Amino acid sequence: MLISKKEIERLSADVRRIIDGQSVDLRDNLEGRLSILKNDIHTLAGSLNEQASNLQREKSAMAETLADISHQLKTPLTAMMVMTELLENAPPDKAAEFIQNLKRGLAQTGWLVNALLKMAKLESGSVVFSRTEVTAGELLELALQPLQILLDIKDQRVEWANGTPYGEVRFLCDKNWTAEALTNIIKNASEHSPEGSTITVDAGANPLCKWLSVTDTGKGIPYTEIKGLFQRFGGTFKKQGTGIGLPLALAILRGQNGDIEVDGGSPSDGKGASFMLRFFV
Repeated sequence: MLISKKEIERLSADVRRIIDGQSVDLRDNLEGRLSILKNDIHTLAGSLNEQASNLQREKSAMAETLADISHQLKTPLTAMMVMTELLENAPPDKAAEFIQNLKRGLAQTGWLVNALLKMAKLESGSVVFSRTEVTAGELLELALQPLQILLDIKDQRVEWANGTPYGEVRFLCDKNWTAEALTNIIKNASEHSPEGSTITVDAGANPLCKWLSVTDTGKGIPYTEIKGLFQRFGGTFKKQGTGIGLPLALAILRGQNGDIEVDGGSPSDGKGASFMLRFFV
């Protein structure tokens, strides 16, 4: 089958329009080598357009992440700069207060940067969860390691519910990433519980899932604010936290076929908010 010069010129013009970003459907559903070539070019153009769209979305997401980092770091860094200047001529009692505030600011800033980097890894799809069997007790022990200073400062304790050995419940999950999620949940509970209080951890299983729960002794969470807790920097309930810990925890759970359920609590009955990490069977 001969291919005319006009057909080649039309195909060439269509290809140039595709290169210029125009939408052109080359398919003609006819037989012959030219039709096969048109269909192949159409498929290739569609693939390239999809790759370009994905790249643009990734650029937008990166720009948004950088803007988030810049915005969230600006406030604590500015506050620390001011306190550093005041520290030079501050009396001893004020100097001690400024130093303590600087330590808190540095800790919060470090936590924020680490959480954002981990969230970026999850969102980029570069995390491969390695599932092994681990007990709830092992997860809790690992999760508490980064929180010892925070808990000591507030004289808080983390205890199993009713002192019973629920720590023997076994989970099939990525030990380190799941401990990271649990760390962020407990940190949130600590931030919203008074000094000298006890944070309660529980674990169990049912026909649908295995679960770990963390209950604080705070003022509870209004039902209308629960959804916003897992929006990056958007939780209206956040008073002291970084605004990234709970979204990070949820991303880790969902990456392992899990979820997080929130019970806002009932402060009038002495019950704080409860976060349940669920791993579906």
